[in-house]
Amino acid sequence: MAPFLELTWTDPVTGRRGYLVIDRLVRGVCSGGLRMREGCTLAEVRGLAAGMSLKEGLHYRPANRYVPLGGAKGGIDCSPHDPQMRGVLTRYLQGIRPFLERNWTTGEDLGVRQELIDEVVAQLGLQSSIQAVYPLLDDRDAAIARLAAAYRIRVDGIELGELVGGMGVAESALTALGEMGRPVAGARAVVQGFGSMGGATARYLARAGLRVVGVADRNGVIVNPGGLDVEALLRARNGFGEIDRSALRAGDGELPLAGWLSVEADVVVPAAISYCITPDNAGQVTAPLIVEAANMPVTAGAEAALTARGVVVVPDFVANSATNAWWWWTLFGDIDADADQAHAKVCQEMRLIVAETFAIARAHGWTLREAALAYTNRRLDAIATRFGGVAA
Repeated sequence: MAPFLELTWTDPVTGRRGYLVIDRLVRGVCSGGLRMREGCTLAEVRGLAAGMSLKEGLHYRPANRYVPLGGAKGGIDCSPHDPQMRGVLTRYLQGIRPFLERNWTTGEDLGVRQELIDEVVAQLGLQSSIQAVYPLLDDRDAAIARLAAAYRIRVDGIELGELVGGMGVAESALTALGEMGRPVAGARAVVQGFGSMGGATARYLARAGLRVVGVADRNGVIVNPGGLDVEALLRARNGFGEIDRSALRAGDGELPLAGWLSVEADVVVPAAISYCITPDNAGQVTAPLIVEAANMPVTAGAEAALTARGVVVVPDFVANSATNAWWWWTLFGDIDADADQAHAKVCQEMRLIVAETFAIARAHGWTLREAALAYTNRRLDAIATRFGGVAA
């Protein structure tokens, strides 16, 4: 299905391009983050927006207060390290302001922190980056207060909002290992990217008993076959997920960035950028399981080659959907501002979805992606039936 709307914006100062794609609307509203990276394209944003529609529909439960929204995505072709990035971001948000006011709820994504979005939105005189959803809330003030309280919660030094996504990725990996009949205790994991998603994934995998034997940031790969001290690395990272190498232990080693796939592992978690596993490097994958924490990290050609080798890929719109779902569960009141409730809800939902996806795949001889699409499309159809169409 073609996107409901897509547009290209050109910055009048720098000439940088920005994009907004609304894949579909539900009750007039859509949801999807805003990313900023050098080389971001309209095609990339279009794919991400379609993925957001799937992430939203995936978590539809008729009894919930939260009714999934449509999917959307924003993107800006600019490095987050560019000294002009804030000005570009500000002018972009001003340019697409009518959509923020009425249709598009957004938040942080690759290269853009929520705190910066909040600052710029306030500077522009907008209520919030999610104000388009406010008319759908029963008690707006209570909902806003609940979400704000949830974002103030810290779990072992890290904000809850930065943990829930990786919590969901880790639970997806644990469930997948169980479905594949592989042991969890002592299994080796490699995580590419150590920002909020990758860092939280590494934390919860380690706490579940896996050995995180490799972590990649933009400066290279840190490895230890006996297992890295994930908590020490989390304390040593900066706001871009870059790890201070002075925190490494005597047994830790380093590899060039391109070597992250060469590390022997049972689980590989690409948690940084799109299109990082391609037909050119897919042959380096030794792990039997890939869990997509980033958006679109495995290209279609690479996935076909991996599937032919028996490698299982848990698709991105399943594995990394917990951040989006937790946000709306909290705002709409399905859970309170409570770390234990968040953990229980995320783990319960991800176990259910991944296990059912494996069951569908086994029953039909499908890949997990094919099974997950069938699972999600049934829910999107149910939303359309309930609300009389999802693109209106």
